Amino acid sequence: MTEDTSQPAREPTRPQLQVAAATFDLLSAPTRLHLMWLLARHDYDVGSLAARIGASIAVVSQHLAKLRLAGLVTARRDGRRHIYAVEDPHVRTLIDQIFAHIAPDGTLAPDPPAPPRASPREGQIPAAETTVSAAGSRTPRIRPRASR
Repeated sequence: MTEDTSQPAREPTRPQLQVAAATFDLLSAPTRLHLMWLLARHDYDVGSLAARIGASIAVVSQHLAKLRLAGLVTARRDGRRHIYAVEDPHVRTLIDQIFAHIAPDGTLAPDPPAPPRASPREGQIPAAETTVSAAGSRTPRIRPRASR
């Protein structure tokens, strides 16, 4: 039997949660997210990025500095220019998944078939899936389907 490595084996630690939250906070700016999308596909200098997204070089430079500090973007010198890229495959996957999840019109894209999820141990219902009655007994909770 092979182990499913697509899901973490245990809950994230407090430091992991804090860094993940800070990363999503950084990506919450549309300009930065656009830069990340471009850099996940091609290497660019700051002038080319500014022209692509319609912002000034100064604004793009400030965004790139923040993304570099967070380790999301790398830079290398090419003569007098700095060439920026997203080299981490995890970050590339994250960016691709964000836009696979959102349709071009801004609505949520249809979900692909979900892989099977690990089930709880036999006879055990996860706490999030149960309700507790006044008498203290646990009963399964039926979740309504999300409307689309």
